Amino acid sequence: MAKQRKIINREISWLSFNHRVLQEAADNSLPLGERIKFLGIFSNNLDEFFKVRVATVKRMMDYDRNVSRDMRKMIGDKPKNILRQIQEIVIDQQSRFQHIYQELIKELEKENIFIINENQLNPARADFVKSCFEEEIRPVLSVIMLQNVDSFPYLKDKAIYLITKLTGSDESVKTEYALIEVPGNISRFLVLPPDGEKKYLIILDDVIRYCLKDVFSIFRFDRFEAYTIKITRDAELDVDNDLSQSFLEKISNSVSRRNKGQPVRFVYDRSMPGDMIDYIKKEMDLDDDDNLIPGGRYHNFRDFMDFPDFMMPHLVNPPHRPLPHWRIKPHSSIFDVIAEKDLLLHCPYQRFMDIITWLREAAIDPKVASIKITLYRVAKNSKIIHALINAARNGKAVTVIIELQARFDEKANIYWSRKMEEVGINVMFGIRGLKVHCKLILITRREGRAVVNYAGISTGNFHEGNAMVYSDTTLLTSDLRISSEVKKVFLFFDNTFKTFSYKSLILSPNHTRRRLMNLIDIEIKNKERGREAWIIIKSNSLVDKDMIKKLYQASIAGVNIRLIIRGVCSLIPEEPGLSENISGISIVDTFLEHSRIFVFCNNNRNRFYISSADWMTRNLDHRIEVTCPIYDHDLQDELRTQLELQWNDNVKARILNRNQDNHYMNNDNESRKRSQHEFYKYLKNKSD
Repeated sequence: MAKQRKIINREISWLSFNHRVLQEAADNSLPLGERIKFLGIFSNNLDEFFKVRVATVKRMMDYDRNVSRDMRKMIGDKPKNILRQIQEIVIDQQSRFQHIYQELIKELEKENIFIINENQLNPARADFVKSCFEEEIRPVLSVIMLQNVDSFPYLKDKAIYLITKLTGSDESVKTEYALIEVPGNISRFLVLPPDGEKKYLIILDDVIRYCLKDVFSIFRFDRFEAYTIKITRDAELDVDNDLSQSFLEKISNSVSRRNKGQPVRFVYDRSMPGDMIDYIKKEMDLDDDDNLIPGGRYHNFRDFMDFPDFMMPHLVNPPHRPLPHWRIKPHSSIFDVIAEKDLLLHCPYQRFMDIITWLREAAIDPKVASIKITLYRVAKNSKIIHALINAARNGKAVTVIIELQARFDEKANIYWSRKMEEVGINVMFGIRGLKVHCKLILITRREGRAVVNYAGISTGNFHEGNAMVYSDTTLLTSDLRISSEVKKVFLFFDNTFKTFSYKSLILSPNHTRRRLMNLIDIEIKNKERGREAWIIIKSNSLVDKDMIKKLYQASIAGVNIRLIIRGVCSLIPEEPGLSENISGISIVDTFLEHSRIFVFCNNNRNRFYISSADWMTRNLDHRIEVTCPIYDHDLQDELRTQLELQWNDNVKARILNRNQDNHYMNNDNESRKRSQHEFYKYLKNKSD
């Protein structure tokens, strides 16, 4: 019998996570519009997976044999074998995706909403479609006759195309091919005039299909076949070493080259005739290593995240209204609230606006001398940055550590960096070779003769858009044990050659791995001494092999471990002789579980931490991360309640196991406990 592996491959585990997203689309207890959005989320997730993770595995295949052995040790198998497994799983999931999509179309029809194609237009709707095409679509349509070009046109990442075969009933008309780029700056959905209570829409691809005769009217073609294709490209940034360029310029240039990355996936309409597939493969020089994925008629399903709601409220979740924090009153100083006692903000259950209000207050408070903040991702029209700009204009010393290499947000961060520099903000780009991923705020305030430091430490980005979707936790404190060490972190950014000691904060890359190992070792020793010993880990990902081995060691010693892992989990729970004392769940629900919370029994003197760091090698060894203790017992109770509610979730929690089959927690004969709803109620009761 073959020896079973102790680690699940990261990429395979990620696909299991995306299957949980697909399960949400299949969940008929959710409003129909929300299920459609989950199809869009699944599709968008898969795009990024291929751009980043599959691209990385493909790069491994290009290394020499010695390096390949190291890579195999790291990922657990040959890169080629991993790619084969990925393709098999993705094809199976795509088939499931198409089945769910067809089921949702039937459900929409029960609501008198009909998605029709170009062959289902009556004369009135046909005239409407043609009119819209001529006025809005044709002026921005890009069409290339392939016989006119020497080589197959370069396909852009994120774009979708119609590969079109043009033939004529007259035998003298030579068959030709054309490539049409589906415009990305126009809504994917054209809502048609209703017919009584019946509502109709047509997808943009089919609008173009219907009007192909008009597009090619100058030719003698009278038969048209059009099939959707899409390429996904490697999204890794290649930053050159031109010494004459600033780091900002290098990242900007690298981002502009991203769309020219190597192909990592080619998706095509599975109904496309074989001769057309062969033609494309030949012209684009594609082979099986390029992940050729047969799909449905439509690609870029991420657009379905913006599916029209037709003004039918029952098709979507009720509007979410974040709660005010019960200690923050209107027209009162947030500094006074923090000075009195630490507080936690749990977004999106509570208002992220309180953080913005705090920064706005700091911007005009004459007692405030300086504001320092780390930014990884920010909103498109960031209220956070507007508050910082206002502070600078009010004479405050503002320092912003902004991460230019936050994947897919580089352009926005470059734009805001320049805007902030224009008003005199001290903008710094972190530390070469280490992404700044921690989320920190430090506000220095003169109070009488004293200078008081107020700190904000968060598990998520200071991004008001994400704060409505991502479930994160932020500590606001003036506790000297924490705020003085947050100050040290910012001093480190100013003087990277200096090192500092930390008693409260745990920092990557120098301390996190060792400190977490020590905390686990304490539990092991306590168990050996007959004391109570347990660990709770809530994280997005658990991947690092050494941390997993340490958790296995703790389990073998008898330490009880609970894992709440939203995404990738390479650890295998409940394996006989290895992880019998480790149980794991994953929750996928309306909000994306993003907060990292770690709790250690510590001989019943519990230690609570919130963190910006997942248990991944990159977070432990290659990024600036901060893990922060929660000292206040009331706040510990809040975190304990949240974790208990999640552990007892029997609606949206799935069991993590070797098979990664995502079985739901059994709720037979039990009342339904949906943790996100229950935690909202808990916080609302505290507010009332």
